[in-house]
Amino acid sequence: MSKTYAKAAAPVFENVNFNIQKGEFVCIIGHSGCGKTTILNVLAGLDIASTGHVIMDGREVAGPSLQRGVVFQGHALMPWLSVERNIAFAIESRWPDWSRKKVRDHGQQMIDLVGLTGVEQRKPAELSGGMKQRVGIARAFAIQPKMLLLDEPFGALDALTRGTIQDELVNIVRRTQQTVFMITHDVDEAILLADRILLMSNGPRAVIAEMVINTLPADRTRHNMHHDPQFYRIRNHLVDFLVQRSRRYTTGELARPQQPLELRPGLNPDSETNVIH
Repeated sequence: MSKTYAKAAAPVFENVNFNIQKGEFVCIIGHSGCGKTTILNVLAGLDIASTGHVIMDGREVAGPSLQRGVVFQGHALMPWLSVERNIAFAIESRWPDWSRKKVRDHGQQMIDLVGLTGVEQRKPAELSGGMKQRVGIARAFAIQPKMLLLDEPFGALDALTRGTIQDELVNIVRRTQQTVFMITHDVDEAILLADRILLMSNGPRAVIAEMVINTLPADRTRHNMHHDPQFYRIRNHLVDFLVQRSRRYTTGELARPQQPLELRPGLNPDSETNVIH
């Protein structure tokens, strides 16, 4: 698919083509202006691609749906509602026939899941930034979406809070086998969370140039992944792309692939032997 905002303008991105398997966690990384958030909005049904289509479970995405939960960088909570009621609103939208008790019990499960037990009656103004984001994550999980879409949800948080919520997200996703598509600028975050990492060249006319498979063990944690030699091969590959190759794909120094190169970490992307067919 591609996206153009004006008839005479160059597309923000073009020839974007990828798939996400059920239960897979995919992160996308690229410089500002390459269209990452637009891609997420198209997946969510909040925007429309200029060309191309998004297919989910055999059906074209034609608008917003409770099948896809979205968590933005801004928490987007309703300030006049408590934590409990912010989550209950989403549950009631998903299952309007549920009893109050069933809504409350399901909401409490989500609150407990993200570590907010005891603050159910607080309003957003009474919460820290990290707690607000936990409410947003709980609300998204509460509707049991087929896909969870995360737009840099931890970008505004301090490092300690960010790490804590990353750990909670890892545990929840592994427990529920949730399918996730996430935008991040944090290379270490992508390595911790993702099964695959999509790398976008610089805009305009950005493409998903490379698709890196995360070969670290599935049970990795923030505290142990740095001790695995593979971590540095993956990290160096991602950083080198952001510093060097993302620009070279745009300027034409590297051939722009019609399909992303699927690569193992630590390999030279200019070599055809690294492409997995």
